[in-house]
Amino acid sequence: MGRKLSKITAFLEMPEEVMTDKPRTTIVGFEELVIENYKNILEYDEIFIKVNTYIGVINISGVNLKLIQMNKDDIMVVRKNR
Repeated sequence: MGRKLSKITAFLEMPEEVMTDKPRTTIVGFEELVIENYKNILEYDEIFIKVNTYIGVINISGVNLKLIQMNKDDIMVVRKNR
């Protein structure tokens, strides 16, 4: 099944995470992080966020972290200025 899915995504020129539950992370500088295809948030604090995905856990650590957007498909974490 995995090879067939890879061939289909390659033929359609689509990213693999669109067709599967694999998470995709996008980082913009030191200020913004977007995680797509997540399951749930396990832990949330101003210095640490733990996000559960379909293939494992993503740990985010920093200072002044804030969840500013969360829907069924993705979440956005930013570093807020004080």
